[in-house]
Amino acid sequence: MRRFAQMTSGTALALVLTTAGLPNRVLAQAAPSGPAPTPIAIHAGRLLDPVSGRMLTDQIIVIRGNRVVSVGPSAQVRPPADARLIDLSNDTVLPGLIDVHTHLTANPEESGANALTVSTPREAITGVVNARRTLEAGFTAVRNVGAGGFTDVALRDAINEGQIPGPRMQASGPPLGATGGHADENLLPWEARKADEGGPSGIADSPWGFRAKVRQNAKYGADVIKFMGSGGVLSHGDSVGGQQLTQEEMDAIVSEAHMWGRKVAVHAHGTEAIKAAIRAGVDSVEHASLIDDEGIRMAKAKGVVLDMDVYDDDYILAEGAKNGVEEASLAKERSIGRLQRENFKKAWAAGVKMAFATDAGVYPHGWNAKQFKTMVDWGMTPMQAIQCATTSAAELMGWGDRIGRIAPGYYADIVAVAGDPTQDIVTLQHMDFVMKGGEVFKGPGR
Repeated sequence: MRRFAQMTSGTALALVLTTAGLPNRVLAQAAPSGPAPTPIAIHAGRLLDPVSGRMLTDQIIVIRGNRVVSVGPSAQVRPPADARLIDLSNDTVLPGLIDVHTHLTANPEESGANALTVSTPREAITGVVNARRTLEAGFTAVRNVGAGGFTDVALRDAINEGQIPGPRMQASGPPLGATGGHADENLLPWEARKADEGGPSGIADSPWGFRAKVRQNAKYGADVIKFMGSGGVLSHGDSVGGQQLTQEEMDAIVSEAHMWGRKVAVHAHGTEAIKAAIRAGVDSVEHASLIDDEGIRMAKAKGVVLDMDVYDDDYILAEGAKNGVEEASLAKERSIGRLQRENFKKAWAAGVKMAFATDAGVYPHGWNAKQFKTMVDWGMTPMQAIQCATTSAAELMGWGDRIGRIAPGYYADIVAVAGDPTQDIVTLQHMDFVMKGGEVFKGPGR
């Protein structure tokens, strides 16, 4: 998030809200009971294949349980006699979309001083509402990179256990950062902070301190480690591009996380912070607003993924003041918004890997697909933007063999729109049909 305020209510509540687990545990789903589910056959008028970059026509998708078992032309694939038919012959069908940078437990109205009123229990409830909105918008998987009190871990587990609807999730828990940095709460005076010491927090100030924080997050169920390498737009009192951790601290975070089998995402707007994080071995750079030519070359050479939230600028400048964003933060956004888009275009042209990442929570959840148009306006084709939100995002999450395409053995995470998004990317903002794991959440067959 461009600003992440730590909201803490004590370790006891954090323990109640969380369960520990390994990264792939987040793909678990509630075990089915009773007789075997009825097979489903979807008739797709158009089927977008992000692997080949082709649009196929008149296709049949057969699903048993939560997996796809066959896909092919209607003349070749015969649905089982007892299959439940879903007619999407007038639609474009594509894999469920993936957003690798969300904050499901936060809302844009909780900016600036407004964030100080949000308790950890309220944050958890907010996540329940936003998980449904995100799923119904066609995003069947997300990476949640920053939440207080491990509320995103609790949300992930509730979704996996079938208690609430929502996308597949990878959760980071509290992001790691320096005292007074982007992960800290800098709006409160010292007297107010003393009562919060010892609560669940990602704040540390040395390589060994950060190793301990990585272990803490892994212990309480984090699937990915997120740290703040530079300042942020929405944080109080810091420079958006200023580096906030030393090279030694970044090295410690990444090596510790990788030892525990977790990928690492770094929040970094600043030029030098981006390069320091790449040298440390991060898997993805979030925002990357001020990346320079050397940073682009480094990212490409090391296969680091850039997750650039290029739509946010429009929303922050239009609605930020109403949502409580400080004028100083609006000034920071004005200073980097266009630069981020120009660097997005430059990095993509240079061949750097990218995944679809919105920072949803800075703007309303369910609006995730609005970013596609900005990506197309700044250098991608519609197909390339869709690939960022399917195959590329799945690869970054380590789930490329299970989500991100519609193929035998993959989860039946399937969405559909009335138009052709390869001709008009805006059609992805209007989902007609959403299925996750063989269960219909929106549209025909529900």
